[in-house]
Amino acid sequence: MATGRTHRPATRSRGIPEATVARLPLYLRALTGLSERSVPTVSSEELAAAAGVNSAKLRKDFSYLGSYGTRGVGYDVEYLVYQISRELGLTQDWPVVIVGIGNLGAALANYGGFASRGFRVAALIDADPAMAGKPVAGIPVQHSDELEKIISDNGVSIGVIATPAGAAQPVCDRLVAAGVTSILNFAPTVLTVPDGVDVRKVDLSIELQILAFHEQRKAGEEAAAAEGAHPAAKRRADSTEQGPDGDVPAVMPA
Repeated sequence: MATGRTHRPATRSRGIPEATVARLPLYLRALTGLSERSVPTVSSEELAAAAGVNSAKLRKDFSYLGSYGTRGVGYDVEYLVYQISRELGLTQDWPVVIVGIGNLGAALANYGGFASRGFRVAALIDADPAMAGKPVAGIPVQHSDELEKIISDNGVSIGVIATPAGAAQPVCDRLVAAGVTSILNFAPTVLTVPDGVDVRKVDLSIELQILAFHEQRKAGEEAAAAEGAHPAAKRRADSTEQGPDGDVPAVMPA
């Protein structure tokens, strides 16, 4: 039952602000790219630009990790990769289950980035009996009746929900009851969970709506700029400086 459940913010790791935690994967991605190119050190300005943040914010974020760089040299790339990976918990293997193997669930199962970032897809689960046994990304789909056993056998603490909205909360309840303490939710609904369980929501339609807002605002600004450059608009502006007869200024100079 969902009674007594509340939404709660994600916990903080060793006093690191949640906003900083959210930026650590951005730094890690940029640093990994530098490491792959055998770049030994990087300045805060260069790394901030690669991660899409300002350098002052980056230096503040790294201060929470106890990393301050070296004046005139910058940050050691390999050490920062290790330090951020350790902080994010990526130095160990994390078994993950994906529940709901429709188009989105199958796409997630085929995503190669999980394994390279320390996440192992331990099982794919779906409620459709016709899906049972079918391989997706080389992993046979298992029926949802086996969910609790699968989580126990694989020591799963992270669950991914890619079900329709109506099934998401019941699936969430079962995951939590089976011992899952972190959930990535792709279903278009808000989940309620007890204290001790973290939920991250990914809603592609919301992200598109935010982009639509920005596109509409840019279009409005462009239209306003075009209208301001139009001769008729200039005539209207000029008319505000003329008197009733069109020749005498409405406000005479002192």
